[in-house]
Amino acid sequence: MGRLLIFLSLILFFISCKRETLAPILPTPPDYSKPLVYKDVSYGSQLLQKMDIDLPAGRTVVSTKTIVVIHGGSWIEGDKVDMTFVVDSIKKRNPAYAFINLNYRLAINGANDVFPAQELDIKSAIEFYLAKSAEYNISKDLIVLGASAGGHLALLHSYKNDPNKHVKAVVDFFGPTDLVAIWNEGFLIQFGLIVVTGASYTSNPSIFIQSSPINFVTPQSPPTIALQGGLDDIVLPEQTTMLITKLNANKVANQVVYYPLEGHGFSDANNTDALNKIMPFLSTYAK
Repeated sequence: MGRLLIFLSLILFFISCKRETLAPILPTPPDYSKPLVYKDVSYGSQLLQKMDIDLPAGRTVVSTKTIVVIHGGSWIEGDKVDMTFVVDSIKKRNPAYAFINLNYRLAINGANDVFPAQELDIKSAIEFYLAKSAEYNISKDLIVLGASAGGHLALLHSYKNDPNKHVKAVVDFFGPTDLVAIWNEGFLIQFGLIVVTGASYTSNPSIFIQSSPINFVTPQSPPTIALQGGLDDIVLPEQTTMLITKLNANKVANQVVYYPLEGHGFSDANNTDALNKIMPFLSTYAK
């Protein structure tokens, strides 16, 4: 009898253990109260198709907007690390923003990864990120910011490749706006444009027209703040002037921040001033 009781006790013990083993293990819910950073996230199969994702503490799908940051470098060089100071500077002013800081394919010798590769990479990266908005617990509202070639790509995406109007505002640091007008500036600039487009304006005018943000401004374009140096001899101030004229004609909200004595790139003091002027613009138009 005693052996039988011991045997039955062992059976009950093993049954109990089995039940505990089979009990479901629930996943730990994401902690959105803490910041989260992902480095070198691939949004495509190419080496340069990577981005850094910086998610703020306390993010929500209702209120957390993302600033897309795009580096310059004449579409042939540069890296997302060049824009780290911009991300850090804006975070200090408003820690509630999320950020994606992008790399994109660079044009090589007028043959490899020429236009529209860069435009398509910005589009792909943003679509990849927005598809994960629920996972990241952020809204789909965007601000797109770029400098020089990055400013061009920021404008082009926001005016041309955003059918669902996720972009609520654009920040353009001295970006080219009309490539046809730039082509007409002379031989040296023409050589540079051939390197990045793989064509001359005569042989393929379409790529210059389709790659010019100014051609895609409509009354539905997002509010735009443009920052320009008066002594810029790489992207002439006229590029910004033409863009603002087109925005005004279409009654698109805009602001110009003009530094008469700056060239293609600003001093530390004026970079600080520029960022200080950008923040209220975003507060007004990217609510």
